[in-house]
Amino acid sequence: MSEEVQNDGSRTSASLGESGAPGAECATLDASTNVSQTTISQMTASSVPATEGAKWCCDVCTYENFPLSRKCTMCRSPKPVLNEDIFRLQDGASALPAQDVCGAEAVAERLKPLRISSPQGASASSVAKWPCPTCTYDNWPKSLKCAMCGSSNPAPGAAPAASPPPPALGINDICNSQNASIHELDPNNRRSKRRNNTDWIWLQACLGVVEGDARCVEAYLSSGGDPARALTPAEVALLNRSSAFDAGHTLVHLAIRFQRQEILSTLLSRISGGGPGLKRSPSYIAPDLASAIRRHIASCIRYKKGSFPCRYINEFCTFYLPAEIEELPAPIQEQLFSELLDREAQQTLEADPPLINWSLELTVRLGSRLYALWNRSAGDCLPDALCQAAYGVSDRHNTLRAALAESLGAAGRAFYARWAAWERAQAARLHYAPDEAQLRAEWARLLAAAARPGAALHQLHVFALAHVLRRPVLVYGVDVVNSFRGEALGFARFRGLYLPLLWEPEQCCKAPLCLAYTRGHFSALVPLDPDICRERAGDAAFLPLTDVDGKLLPVHFLTCDEMADEEGVVRRWVSACVTGGGVLAARQALHARPLLQAQMLEEWLNHYRRLAQQTRGPFPPRLAAAAAEFSSDPDTDEE
Repeated sequence: MSEEVQNDGSRTSASLGESGAPGAECATLDASTNVSQTTISQMTASSVPATEGAKWCCDVCTYENFPLSRKCTMCRSPKPVLNEDIFRLQDGASALPAQDVCGAEAVAERLKPLRISSPQGASASSVAKWPCPTCTYDNWPKSLKCAMCGSSNPAPGAAPAASPPPPALGINDICNSQNASIHELDPNNRRSKRRNNTDWIWLQACLGVVEGDARCVEAYLSSGGDPARALTPAEVALLNRSSAFDAGHTLVHLAIRFQRQEILSTLLSRISGGGPGLKRSPSYIAPDLASAIRRHIASCIRYKKGSFPCRYINEFCTFYLPAEIEELPAPIQEQLFSELLDREAQQTLEADPPLINWSLELTVRLGSRLYALWNRSAGDCLPDALCQAAYGVSDRHNTLRAALAESLGAAGRAFYARWAAWERAQAARLHYAPDEAQLRAEWARLLAAAARPGAALHQLHVFALAHVLRRPVLVYGVDVVNSFRGEALGFARFRGLYLPLLWEPEQCCKAPLCLAYTRGHFSALVPLDPDICRERAGDAAFLPLTDVDGKLLPVHFLTCDEMADEEGVVRRWVSACVTGGGVLAARQALHARPLLQAQMLEEWLNHYRRLAQQTRGPFPPRLAAAAAEFSSDPDTDEE
């Protein structure tokens, strides 16, 4: 019996020896399979208890728990199961015999993030795809165009050819290449870096304007993008929304087309909304104080009882620029004015024939030069400009606009009588008589515009806001509104004086607020605090009530009897005087600033004072002047 067993064993060994040469690959595969099964059995034995009564060890705190417990008693970690360990296997660990694997290599293999994969999957994953530079999609090497956006392959000849599958690596090779694989960039990181490209951010900004997402536009501008950049035909085809995008359109065109007022104001401030660069008004430097001023304005709104139920502000305030601006160096002054003023509106108003600052007596001798403050380009520019002229901040909370809408609704009968009589008088000059239905329809449209934030406002709204503020409103404006191409769009009838005629003169302030109207946009006109060395009658600025030819500015919404004596009506409601040069001007008293406004201006000035210190060094120029005054020159008479 033993001889038969020996013969069988010898025959088996002989057959294995004969088939060793041609079947080496089969033997290697069998050995690899045996090693993989051994590894699986070892890992399974380490995670699953061998007997029912054996405790299981926690992977987090190594505490031994009872078999029936689902969580660790110490750290409350869940009990490991077999499914978690199966996904830690990898076929690459089976390349060497089990007896050649050392303990350190086995530990490194256990700690490496392993995956179950087939040789076919490994060869497929090794194919290098080419990323699309436009949409970042990973395409197959043989594809000539992007499967998502249709863009051509930037380097079609550089696509790697299909390479044979890599040879089987042992566990030593896997452990040695582990550190190199950790430092490789994963596709998500590469895609995020490609998304930081300016072209990608530019396309996202275009979509953000259409969808009303201002964050995309701000991200594009903060990354240094050009706000005047135009869409190309290739970019329009890539966006694939022909109804929204056209070649040659900029972000401004899209904001106007889709009525994105906030985005439009941001873009105009970066392009030509008063000069290049960022605008830094006092409210921008001190936003907390500006918010406190807006809350103070809202707390000053009152409701008038009686036959004229109108909303009004129970105080009078006038904003003017501080005289400390002239103490700054000339370059800092230029930067300050470029960041504060609307240079385009200033040039339009001072162009020939000038609308403001045309009298040397008022601007030089009396120190009443007017400056056009920058204002956001939106439908709320009228209440913003009035709020700036009075308090130095814009009406971002729509406080004045809400008071305007409520006043027109509550006191609509009194306002309608004045407005209808004025419209009939203006139409009679053109030999036209509107009927009552037309006036009612137009009145309803004006009421709806007043109650809708962002809607354009008209002369009636200026007249109503003069009653809310209880003071005259003086508007210097152009007679014709032009487009951005210079084409005449229509006549502008805003220029003139708006008086609170429905109030008693004793209940109103006679110092007017001054506005500018150019290119369909309102701006606040404010003076600079005059120096004490200039000639002036008290703390006041003087605003001309006539044009450069000496003709009285139009007075709006007067009755026929009041039109017969316009100058008398103006003197009744406005603190008017005639200067030494014979100019009829309104006296705008400049009282002491409120505390919040003074603090806001002081922080704003400190910003430019710090800039001046950085540019001129640690020693101010006044020390150099003092040193020159007390110099020991031997040629002077004082020696």
